[in-house]
Amino acid sequence: MTMSSTTFVRRELAQSLPPPVSLAGPLGWMRANLFSSIPHAILTVIGGYVAFKLLWIFIDFTLIRAVWTGADRDACLDEKVGRHVGACWPFVQAKFAQFMYGFYPVEERWRVNLTGIIAVILLVPLLIPSVGYKVLNAILFFGLFPILAFVLLQGGSIINPWLGVIDWLAILAALGLLIAYLLSLSESGMDERYLFVGGLVLFVVAVAIWFLRPDWFELHALVGLGVLIACVLSLMEPRANVRLLLFSAAALAVSILAFGVVRGGWFDLPALPVVETRQWGGLLVTLVVAVTGIVAALPIGVALALGRRSKLPIIRFLSVALIELVRGVPLITVLFFATYMLPLFLERSPDPLMRVLVGASIFSGAYMAEVIRGGLQAIPKGQFEGAQALGLNYPRMMGLVILPQALKLVIPGIVNSFIGLFKDTTLVSIVAIFDLLGGMRAGFTDPQWASPVTLYTGFAFAGIIYFSFCYFMSRYSIFVENRLNKGRRH
Repeated sequence: MTMSSTTFVRRELAQSLPPPVSLAGPLGWMRANLFSSIPHAILTVIGGYVAFKLLWIFIDFTLIRAVWTGADRDACLDEKVGRHVGACWPFVQAKFAQFMYGFYPVEERWRVNLTGIIAVILLVPLLIPSVGYKVLNAILFFGLFPILAFVLLQGGSIINPWLGVIDWLAILAALGLLIAYLLSLSESGMDERYLFVGGLVLFVVAVAIWFLRPDWFELHALVGLGVLIACVLSLMEPRANVRLLLFSAAALAVSILAFGVVRGGWFDLPALPVVETRQWGGLLVTLVVAVTGIVAALPIGVALALGRRSKLPIIRFLSVALIELVRGVPLITVLFFATYMLPLFLERSPDPLMRVLVGASIFSGAYMAEVIRGGLQAIPKGQFEGAQALGLNYPRMMGLVILPQALKLVIPGIVNSFIGLFKDTTLVSIVAIFDLLGGMRAGFTDPQWASPVTLYTGFAFAGIIYFSFCYFMSRYSIFVENRLNKGRRH
């Protein structure tokens, strides 16, 4: 067999090729993400230079040229120190208690510290997925801790605040269960004309009572009237979930009982000295407003989002009106209305801080409603049809099938709303509530610490605090997304 003339046989070793470009490790990541092309390299160099300059200015002011010890403004003056002075940290040290507690009495600040310690003890296990007893932990943090925190911070009777909160929660639960029952009536195929008439009667009565300057008893009567109307409607549609109506009536009874005990003054003996909210301030008020708004925003947003998609005309109209009205005005307008206009519609004027909490909760809840509605619209129609095919009623379908999927889809939007609310708490100082920035502005007026760098030092300290909280929320949001594998979907 002869070899073909086209056969090639190498008679010497091939020369070694250069190694492939590494795409692993830090250098590989920089080559793939920062210097993959000439335009990317130019933008990387420019961005790195700008970031380095800004970081250097911050470090130079807060660390290198900073003054760390001193008794008054002389320690932060250039002519006294003999050099160009940066941050005046003695000012922060001298006013630190005011920045944290406001004008809270010194001898009672242990109550604030104890509240913070309990909050951390309950919150940390709730955020760690590997820690068990999540249901019990959630009940303690979201149910019992707010009452305990109110008792510790406000003072006064130990038992009456618990009964008052039970009254609030029970009447709100009765109202929520009543709305859920009306929604189940609609889903059961009941003629919407009957629902419209019943809702119209309840709305007219509510408006009439509102203009009569109601107190809590009228609210109980209003919910009781709604339960009676629902009982009449239940006789016309037996397929609806009657247990919701029974639970609503039971919650109403609990609320009336708690209201009667508080109104009767059976447990008025004070146990702790009362500290008015006008003495609160600093980071304490910032955290109270932010945490209350964040915790209240989610259920309010879920209720408004479901109400906007409801088949009941009145519920849909009221939900849309509230969402669009609140979203159409800035937060400061809502705070002014809650602070100065809300007392005109109530028999007893609420506490100033309570008015701010109500305004911030409603504002954040309206924005949260649109975020959650976006998640609901992203759920395929087959999920609704599958839940209905399994025989699930409306509350179970939403609670077990639809809402868990919708909330997972909008985790970035939810956390973004939380971060925005936390930063918006600085606006409460405009309505005479001294938060962290309000306490700092009060500290700036002290002539003992008046210097050219005092203002910048205070705002730098506040910026570090706000950035720390917001950065933690952002990173935890990314952690939850990655754990649920929702942030990596393509």
